[in-house]
Amino acid sequence: MIKFFKNFRKDEAGAVTVDWVVLTAAVVGLAVAAFTAIETTTGNLTTEAAQALNAADATSGAIATE
Repeated sequence: MIKFFKNFRKDEAGAVTVDWVVLTAAVVGLAVAAFTAIETTTGNLTTEAAQALNAADATSGAIATE
């Protein structure tokens, strides 16, 4: 049994799997952070564009400023 634990401790076959899991988790985390930043920015841009379009005067082509 002691020989099994010594061999298990020396075996590095699973180290590559752990590396890939950590790297994948990091990439997913960065993707979520980027998505959140882009979603917030585009939401604000959409609101501003809608307000500008609502304030536009179609007959004169001028945009009302507040």
